[in-house]
Amino acid sequence: MRSFVAAAVQVAPDPSPLTTATIAANCSRAAAYAERCADATGAELIVLPESVTTGFSPGVEAEQLWDLVDTADGPMLDPLRRTAAEHGAHIVAGTYERGPERGTVYNSAVLIGPTGDLLGTYRKTHLFPGERRDRGGWVTPGDSVTVLDTPLARIGFTICFDGDYPELSRIQAVRGAEVLVRPSALLRSADIWELTTRARAYDNHVFVIAANATGADPGGTLYFGNSLIVTPVAHVIARGTSHEGWTAARLEPRALVAMSPGSDRPQVFDHLADRNTGLYTRYRDDLTAPARTPFHHPAHAPGHAAARRERSS
Repeated sequence: MRSFVAAAVQVAPDPSPLTTATIAANCSRAAAYAERCADATGAELIVLPESVTTGFSPGVEAEQLWDLVDTADGPMLDPLRRTAAEHGAHIVAGTYERGPERGTVYNSAVLIGPTGDLLGTYRKTHLFPGERRDRGGWVTPGDSVTVLDTPLARIGFTICFDGDYPELSRIQAVRGAEVLVRPSALLRSADIWELTTRARAYDNHVFVIAANATGADPGGTLYFGNSLIVTPVAHVIARGTSHEGWTAARLEPRALVAMSPGSDRPQVFDHLADRNTGLYTRYRDDLTAPARTPFHHPAHAPGHAAARRERSS
C-alpha cells in the first residue's frame, strides 16, 4: 500500500418510478459528484453508495429490474468509466447487476480503474432480508469473496449488510486486503452503522471506506448519509453529513505505529498474526453450523412468510 487520498461520496437516487431514463440520470449524477470530488480533493479512490444506479429499494419485481439494469461491463456505467479515465481515479460503484437469467439480479460493487476499465466485481453475499428474492425481494446472493490488487492498495469488498458479518472481512484480511470498501444504503441506525464499520476496521487492522446513501429511493426509503473513513485502529478520520457531498482523507501505510490515536504507546498486537488458529480448527464445525439467535422474532420462524402471505390474501 502507498499513501493516497480516498473519498466516500454520498449521492441521492432519483425517487421517481424506476425507468431506463432514471437509471441513466442516476449514473450521470453519480459521475458528476465523483468528478467534483476528484477535482476538490485529488482522491485516487472514490467509493459511491450501494445501488447508486437505481436506489436500494427499486420498487419493481426482480424480472422488471433485470430488464432495466445491465451487466457489470455494459454501457450503463459508461459515465463513471469516463470520469475514472478523465481523472485517473479508481471508482467503486454499487449497482444492481443483470444475471444470466431473467429475474436473477445481483447487488454488486464494481471497481473501475484509472483507465476506465472494469477491474473486478463483487456480488453481495449477505443479503438484508427484505432484498432476498427467496423472501419476496429482488436479489440473488453472490457466492465468492473479492480482493483486488491495485497500485494504491490491495482492496477487499463488502456491501452494507455484509459489514455485520466479521467472517467475510476476516477472509479478505487473511487474503491480504489493506483497504475494505463498504458501499451502503443502510436502513438501520447511525450507531449501528458506525459500530460495525469501526469494528471491521479494528478486527482486521484495515482501512474501511464506507459510503452511505442519502435522500429517498423509488421505494420511498430514506437514508442518512454519515459516510465514514476509518483507520486500522478504528479511528474515524472523515465523516460525512446527511446531505449529498463527500468526505475524504489521506490513508497512510504507517497506520499501526501507536496503540490508539495520539497514544505514546507503540502498537504491540496484531489481530491477524495473534489469532488462535488451533482453537478455530478445533471448533471449525461450530463456525459454519446452522444457528439462530435465542432472542428471535416470530418473523424468523420457518413458514412465517408463507403464513403472513396467507393472512394478507
